[in-house]
Amino acid sequence: MNNQHFPVIVELDEDGMFIVSCPTFRGCHSFGKTLEEAMSNLRDVIEMCLEERGEGFISTNTFVGVRDIEVLPHA
Repeated sequence: MNNQHFPVIVELDEDGMFIVSCPTFRGCHSFGKTLEEAMSNLRDVIEMCLEERGEGFISTNTFVGVRDIEVLPHA
């Protein structure tokens, strides 16, 4: 079986915890003190989603990418 690749969104919260999400699956999120820990935890969650493979887990949206937008503060 071939390895599968999924997009992952990485955030850093105010406490320094890494929050990771896989938009391919609904509710597929995890966290960790390090990025490596968060990614390892997310890998476990993705594996569970793949095992379940129920229609409720797979998002009907298609991940496109991440963009940056500039917003000027009100004067």
